[in-house]
Amino acid sequence: MAAGNPWLKTVGDKIVMKLKGISLKSISLIICFVTMAVFSQTVWGARIKDVASIKGVRTNQLVGYGLVVGLDGTGDKQQTRFTVQTLANMLEEMGVRTDKTKVKVKNVAAVMVTANMPPFARIGSRLDVVVSSIGDATSLVGGTLLMTPLKGVDGNTYALAQGPLSIGGVGASGGGGGVTVNHLEAGRIADGASVEREIPMSLDGKSTLTMMLFNPDFTTARRISEAINKSSGQPLAKMLDSGTLKIQIPENKQANVASFLADIESLSVDPDSVAKVVVNERTGTVVVGENVRISTVAISHGNLSISIQESAQVSQPEPFSQQGQTVVTPQTQVVVQQEKKNLMVVNSGATIGDLVKALNAIGATPRDLISIFQSIKAAGALQAELEII
Repeated sequence: MAAGNPWLKTVGDKIVMKLKGISLKSISLIICFVTMAVFSQTVWGARIKDVASIKGVRTNQLVGYGLVVGLDGTGDKQQTRFTVQTLANMLEEMGVRTDKTKVKVKNVAAVMVTANMPPFARIGSRLDVVVSSIGDATSLVGGTLLMTPLKGVDGNTYALAQGPLSIGGVGASGGGGGVTVNHLEAGRIADGASVEREIPMSLDGKSTLTMMLFNPDFTTARRISEAINKSSGQPLAKMLDSGTLKIQIPENKQANVASFLADIESLSVDPDSVAKVVVNERTGTVVVGENVRISTVAISHGNLSISIQESAQVSQPEPFSQQGQTVVTPQTQVVVQQEKKNLMVVNSGATIGDLVKALNAIGATPRDLISIFQSIKAAGALQAELEII
């Protein structure tokens, strides 16, 4: 049918003529840009697992006290009594009796060992541990952590840690000087701990679960509930408040709740947040949120600089003169200079792009932005929360 339509034939001929003047590379670039533009408008979103979590499914912190041995004379000094006492107690448990007052070693350091135990960790699972000196040891390079029990907040031992340390630094000294790269009093042991006790938790058989948002927001919570209900085809999710949702588990999924959670945590939602401008005065960093809006306001920013130059002028008497004396006269020059900036007008409802264009037009630096945003907020024209850290 298209072949018999003269109008379509004419349009096709025009398209072919246009494409003949464009290279294959240019056509590919055009297709890529069009594809990116389409998908950027339709596919963007965050997964539910990235903005919320299930109540009770979390990591647990473990901590323990231990000894690092094998140091090259960089361990705790003699005045660190708890290190010597710990070493003596450990030797006595191994059947070696010794006098604590006569123990003098320089290759042992007392350390604190920390680890994070992920949810559903089973016996035999391996954990990474961080080892940090608590005495006056100068370096843990080359040391080995002896068996250290790691306990939870309830006082029970959940893992055992042991192994050689990996220190991300190096140091050398001699002749009254030295060089140190990175931190030498803390190290890490990859897979250095073995789980010995499990934290009891079971999902199967539950009829309801509680989901908590990382950043509580009513709009985001509603969008999550709508996404879950739309995907399941039934009202399973109910928003309780800005940071909590109650999820009903279907009867046919209660025998395999993990599979049900895997289905809903991969759903995409568009998270919302309050309009906020974050300012860090120490570093001059300014972060402007997407929803920040500006009411009609005129902005002008200029710098006033005062330069004072002082020089000395020497006045001397004539040669071979019997009268007169050398006099030093100060000469001071004061210059006041003020930069002239154009007055920029930002219309009501301006977006971030409009604001950035206006601030760039008046040559505002990151430090200037801090004062400008504070002034706009004081004028009541900044429709956002201004947070100064």
